[in-house]
Amino acid sequence: MRVVKLAAEDDFDGWRAAARALLAGDVPADQIIWQVGDQATDLFAGAMVQPSATAALKVHKEFVQLANRVILHRDPERFSLLYGLLRRVIHHPHVLFDKLDPRRRRIEALSDTIRRDMHKMRAFLRFREVQSQGRSHYVAWFEPEHHIVRANASFFVDRFTSMDWSILSPEISIHWDGHKLRQGPGATLDQAASGDPVEEIWKSYFSAIFNPTRLNPRAMMREMPKKYWKNMPEAALVPDLISNARAREIEMIERSKAKNGRVAKPSKHSSPEHG
Repeated sequence: MRVVKLAAEDDFDGWRAAARALLAGDVPADQIIWQVGDQATDLFAGAMVQPSATAALKVHKEFVQLANRVILHRDPERFSLLYGLLRRVIHHPHVLFDKLDPRRRRIEALSDTIRRDMHKMRAFLRFREVQSQGRSHYVAWFEPEHHIVRANASFFVDRFTSMDWSILSPEISIHWDGHKLRQGPGATLDQAASGDPVEEIWKSYFSAIFNPTRLNPRAMMREMPKKYWKNMPEAALVPDLISNARAREIEMIERSKAKNGRVAKPSKHSSPEHG
């Protein structure tokens, strides 16, 4: 058995370097132990694999993109699955595009999960303003399902370039000062800001734009699961907005009738019992 020690759970560069060395030695996937950080080494394991200095492998960019995402998953078998697929793709490139191949399908499912998790972080993360050394600093807390925080950092840098902000999570924290992105240790929820005056403005806006005629509670719960609500200030409004949706729709209809002189029919999705 060969041992590969990676620096972190999302260490794609380390995985790629080790994969090159393993492929150069034609080592099968079932003879490799992948470990992260200071995990204990298997008692029956052999030599530690050193990164390869050989030329880069020629592999389709589709595989590189796929591996970059799948490395972020929590599945402990992801390193081995990717190496096994890579080993096959090197000799049989068509396997990468074979949607019926069991290993390829499993890896694609992991990739889809990461896409969703990254989207949820971008959609549901909320910054709260705090004062630090006389300046506004924005702090957010997020608990991702997978190891996506570092990979998602560039999105927030591009979106909030002019702000000083920190994103805290149980595993790591990332901090942006307007010029440089830094990484810190994981945090706890009580280290995140608990609220700021801007939240009340945001909640008022959210309530104002809520359209009861387009309410679909089931679809809303699929897209915005309750586990994210505790970190979203507007989520506190959702139960009342749902329960009052029918009354608000009737009010909108009456206003429309008075204004236009014609009858508008209620939406069939206007009450929580309709999905």
